Amino acid sequence: MGRYIARRLGQMVLVLIGTTVVLFLCLFVLPGDPASSLAGGENAHDPVVVAELKERFGLGEPLYQQYFHYLVNLLSGDLGEDYVQRREVSEILAPKLLNTAQLALAAIVVNVVVGGAVGMVAALRRNSVWDLSATFVSTLAIGCPTFVIGFLLQKFFVVELGWFPLLSTGDFQSLVLPAVSLAIVDAALVARLMRGTMVEVMRADYIKTAVAKGLPPRVVLVRHVLRNSVIPVVTYLGISLGLLMGGALITEAIFNWDGVGLALVNAVRQQNNPIILGVVTYGVAVFVVLSMLVDLLCAALDPRIRES
Repeated sequence: MGRYIARRLGQMVLVLIGTTVVLFLCLFVLPGDPASSLAGGENAHDPVVVAELKERFGLGEPLYQQYFHYLVNLLSGDLGEDYVQRREVSEILAPKLLNTAQLALAAIVVNVVVGGAVGMVAALRRNSVWDLSATFVSTLAIGCPTFVIGFLLQKFFVVELGWFPLLSTGDFQSLVLPAVSLAIVDAALVARLMRGTMVEVMRADYIKTAVAKGLPPRVVLVRHVLRNSVIPVVTYLGISLGLLMGGALITEAIFNWDGVGLALVNAVRQQNNPIILGVVTYGVAVFVVLSMLVDLLCAALDPRIRES
């Protein structure tokens, strides 16, 4: 197990370094000059002002030097200074990270409770009316884009019924609609995945053997069926949580949720590279850490994963 953890940690470091390199290259080839955008108005064409801004933020240095300085500062927890507000990036992103974490965790809870329960009941009552209905609804939800779901929820629950505020205020009432909007597609996928894996496991020979030995149905379901069925679901939920923690751009923009996704959208518009780097680096770090934790959890559930 120790060698498995060490191997996953090494892979995580390589992914982080590779992501920052690719991101720096992408920002370098983008059209436009961040210093000119910062100067704004007539100052955008003033070489003195532009030169001062480039010197202050190190934009005049070669790309490899900018990357080296960023990497050194990143190791000490310094994400740099924001171009627009002239504040530390970590100070700006800290409250936004908490907001995104709240939204992501709320969506994952809905995925687990709704998707897992629907998939389990559909598998236990396969080919019934419940199973067919769950399959139809989940297929319909998977094919519906998230932004369409968000606009429909706003139209019905905000405009028509007035149950929720139009603009986010950061409270629980403002959290409900964006969390549900994020969770609908993933919950449908979890239900389909749970149903499919459970049906496959229940047809396995070792399940028939356990039933033939006289084990109680509850023991067979919990110890054998659920334990082996939940591994693909856990893997998917871990990936989904990592993506959500990196910022749900469309949903946060629709519901004006003050998270890292909305911050990234605004930073791209302003060519605010420190914010872009901070959000993407944070998102990748969270994703690879959660992926490693999911792999460790799956390895604990199934020792064959460690051996492979």
